[in-house]
Amino acid sequence: MKRLIKWFALCLAGFIMLMPLAAFAIEDGYSSTYTYNYDFWGEIRESPDAYRVDQVIYSGTLGLEKAMSKPQSLFARDNELYIVDTGNNRILQVHREGAQYSLARIIDHAEGAEPSGFNSPRDVSVDQHGNMYVADMNNHRVVMMDGNGRFIREFVKPNDATFDEKLSFLPNKICVDSSGRLFVLATNINKGLIKYEPDGTFTGFIGANKVTYSLWDYVWKEFFTTKEQREQQEAFVPTEYENICIDEGGFIYATNTVFSEYDLLYDNAKPIRRINSIGNDILIKNDKYPPIGDLDWVEQSKQDGPSKLRDITVLDNDIYVALDGTRGRLFGYDSQGIMLWAFGTKGNYEGAFTGAVSIEHIGYDLYCLDENDCSVTVFTPTEYGSMIYQASDEYLKGNYDGSAEIWRKVVSLNANYNLAFIGIGRSLMREERFAEAMDYFKMAHDRENYGRAYRYQRKIVIERNIGWVVAVLAVLIFVPMAVKKIMKLKREVGAYEHSGLHG
Repeated sequence: MKRLIKWFALCLAGFIMLMPLAAFAIEDGYSSTYTYNYDFWGEIRESPDAYRVDQVIYSGTLGLEKAMSKPQSLFARDNELYIVDTGNNRILQVHREGAQYSLARIIDHAEGAEPSGFNSPRDVSVDQHGNMYVADMNNHRVVMMDGNGRFIREFVKPNDATFDEKLSFLPNKICVDSSGRLFVLATNINKGLIKYEPDGTFTGFIGANKVTYSLWDYVWKEFFTTKEQREQQEAFVPTEYENICIDEGGFIYATNTVFSEYDLLYDNAKPIRRINSIGNDILIKNDKYPPIGDLDWVEQSKQDGPSKLRDITVLDNDIYVALDGTRGRLFGYDSQGIMLWAFGTKGNYEGAFTGAVSIEHIGYDLYCLDENDCSVTVFTPTEYGSMIYQASDEYLKGNYDGSAEIWRKVVSLNANYNLAFIGIGRSLMREERFAEAMDYFKMAHDRENYGRAYRYQRKIVIERNIGWVVAVLAVLIFVPMAVKKIMKLKREVGAYEHSGLHG
């Protein structure tokens, strides 16, 4: 019996020791990676899974005779998913029907173009009219085709004084707005995004990165090197963006992976930016920490260093999801820059990645492309994740009661979820229940919203009690004046009577 108890204790201890190493949990027969968030103090807090792996799409899944090779990008519109199969110089159009995915067509050339075939395509975009744009890197162009694959026009190296003629035009990432304007992220071009009008006219650069260098770099270069050494050293120039996408409002989201890791927590690195039409970063950051991915990392480490956000996608409700190439994780943020959830890891099983390079969405489903595994992982929201989206959507629709009710359900599943407290507080604010809202903002350590609710509540208290305030002020001001006046009259009457008696 003692041996049995000892054996059981050893098994239990071993299980407990292995628990932190568990990288996924099982839900409805599918694996779902470990999910977490950060609290007010920047500490990791486990949370229910926001997403689960629905399925993984491989070359065999699509019935491809020639397997995918080094795919580099995804794009989605309506129920069509486009995979840029760079190694095979083609675009795979995959049709979604419910939970089923089938190969609709293979696009490996632009009919009527010269040359017609693609050479190392890197990205694809499809506009609202069905026209397709392909970043055909080694053909030094972005080629535009109609829905049937017929050539319309190409966007080539700008013939402009602002463009260095010595540089090759190597389009890497692209996006197209609702007006047909094309924005190109080109390799070796650090002046920002190249902008073309719908007719192919080059109209300049927007959103250039700021120059990044340390004070020590500057001092060393200016005072401790010779002229010849300075000429050989790399110049202080802006860095290129890593990836771009465009939202429904025409704002461009860009990720940046070249920065000093010491600048991250102080919001100087800005690995995620939202660029308006004049090139300014207008990303909202109302959380204690800026949206940078993981808040803790091993300094000066490529394997365990800071998050390097390889790609980003923006949902219809302004929630955006960034893909981390360092640890294969996905980070979701709302329109205020508050982290919703984080999940993902590296590995060779479902829900993990060895070379995550691109992310897209259809509805709330997320698609993650792995260039090494040549696969697309489909993530669908769990009940917990769906409630987060529903609460946000109901709030945007003006259904504040409904939003608060859903947030309360979220709190019942995750008592450490500050965004739920903030969501309830916002809904109460809209209903002008400021005192109750203050309680929820306090629990979420949200000083800004707490201060706003406090000001409104103070105004209400003053307005409700203005009569008493005026009455008290009147008493404090006029009663002493009246008493003083009466005392003065009394003294004057006394003096008059005294003078009359001795007159």
